[in-house]
Amino acid sequence: MMDLLHGALVTQLLVVATEFDVAEIMAGGPVPVSELARRCGAHQRSLHRLLRALASQGVFQEVEPGTFALTPLAETLRADVPGSVRAWIRFWGMPEKLQAINALSYSVRTGRPAFPHVNGTEWWSHLAAHPDHAELFNDAMGDMARRVHAVAVESCDLTDARRVVDVGGGQGHLLATILPRHPELRATLLDQPSVIRGAKAVLEAAGVADRVDLVGGDFFDSVPPGADTYLLSMILHDWDDEQCITVLDMIRRAMAPGAQVVVIDAIVPEGNAPHDGKLRDTVMMALHPGRERTEAEFTAMFAAAGLRHVSTTGLASSTGLLVARA
Repeated sequence: MMDLLHGALVTQLLVVATEFDVAEIMAGGPVPVSELARRCGAHQRSLHRLLRALASQGVFQEVEPGTFALTPLAETLRADVPGSVRAWIRFWGMPEKLQAINALSYSVRTGRPAFPHVNGTEWWSHLAAHPDHAELFNDAMGDMARRVHAVAVESCDLTDARRVVDVGGGQGHLLATILPRHPELRATLLDQPSVIRGAKAVLEAAGVADRVDLVGGDFFDSVPPGADTYLLSMILHDWDDEQCITVLDMIRRAMAPGAQVVVIDAIVPEGNAPHDGKLRDTVMMALHPGRERTEAEFTAMFAAAGLRHVSTTGLASSTGLLVARA
């Protein structure tokens, strides 16, 4: 039980270590804490205490008194390395997000997300008003799209697809990963105008900008018609069932004949089995009106929108992929 209670403390230690970029400074080998403190602008003794605590969890290693080195876990705190979670940790440390999680009792008591209660505005409005926080969010979602969700889409048959619409696709990181693998595929990226402004650079860096149409809009109002694949990657869990059915019904009416809807989200298993989606669901409870869902709950939502659930693929970690057709 004490180990469980310390979980929140370890999270904050990781957030601070990432804030000071100590893993990047250690990339060339072990570094004395005095040098680390000088280079990252930290108080030497306090930094030593932070690193000692993380080393006790397998993050960093004190190779000799006062000198620390990377471990495989610590490598993931670096940017642009395989398995990096640096963007995700920086996003996790957003104070307003943590305040909402700390107020989770409000959500349990009322059935409403705590984020508006403690911050005076709902999540998406907060990001729109704070570009620095929106950047943290977009970087974290982009990292997840490149590393996890693109693999999820590869488990889906896109052989005959010619046009895909990424609904709420952020800055295009998922399309930037998918399109190079499918040279005949063209795409439309739909998201809020303030979000897709950052997509051009992402798509150009991947060499696929000429194959993607950027559409600024709200998927509750309309979605581009006529595509044969519609992607919803980590979208539905943000919204309640009624809102999800509205979006799915709109997509059904926009789909070309024989088209498919591909949903990437956590698929929560029944019973007591450990699953990351069960923990992430409590984060959703604090931030959004939505939730993580079981396969049966997804199937029911599809049916309510006039869609038929045809397949489910369970993937690594908590991510799964569901396919539905009209």
